[in-house]
Amino acid sequence: MLTKLFPSKIIELPNGKVVIQKRSMTPIILLVFIVLIYLSVQITDFDLQRLFKRINQFFVIINEMIPPTWAYMPKLWEPLIATIKMSLFGSALGAICALPIAMLAASNINRSRWISSVTKFILSILRTLPTLVVALIATFIFGLGTMAGTVAIFLFTISYIGKLLYEQIENANMGAYEAMNAMGLTTIQSFRYAIFPQVLPNYLSTSLFCFEGNVRYASILGYVGAGGIGLLLNESLGWRNYANVGMILLMLVCTVFVIETISEYFRKKLM
Repeated sequence: MLTKLFPSKIIELPNGKVVIQKRSMTPIILLVFIVLIYLSVQITDFDLQRLFKRINQFFVIINEMIPPTWAYMPKLWEPLIATIKMSLFGSALGAICALPIAMLAASNINRSRWISSVTKFILSILRTLPTLVVALIATFIFGLGTMAGTVAIFLFTISYIGKLLYEQIENANMGAYEAMNAMGLTTIQSFRYAIFPQVLPNYLSTSLFCFEGNVRYASILGYVGAGGIGLLLNESLGWRNYANVGMILLMLVCTVFVIETISEYFRKKLM
């Protein structure tokens, strides 16, 4: 349809050769982009004037966070460790459980099309659910505390690693796997010796990367009562005690930086 609206330009060169020059689509793309921005502003009630008028409040809050309340630090160690433990346990358990689920989802390992499709559909549903919503549901089932946060992180890790892992399995070289199957080895044995060594480095690297993100996610799960340092963050924000908020954020930044540095070192070793 666009080719009919913007037909190609025919250019005849001095030597008699005819060259077809396609019309640039840049003007129509820019026009559509501007229309979409306008519609987005109208739908979301975005007010640029209010943005410039109120942006100074952001710097007021930042100014109140500095300096942080250093005396508040001793109260943060226990919730911070609980947050790290929640992230570590949920990530490790989720990464382990993601392996058999990825095998079920991989169409080149699991020959049952409907089982593979159902497994992929379940992983898609888990990825669609926000971690905060899952944590909120978990608090109604398991009660307030780190148990709910661990379950939320566990389910997110399964969905994230399971998705990437089954795609890696489906793209693996199947030659050795088929040869082992022909020799009489079971599906699990063939996968263990032929496919798993191919995907192991990426599997471990993805698991470490997911753990990094889960530490950040776990820090806000306290907003729905899932335990950890997020409870104190929510409390300090509620009381407008921004100096305490600054101390909490400083502790989180330092913790995440250390974890990311260690994780990046091991991920480089694996790749």
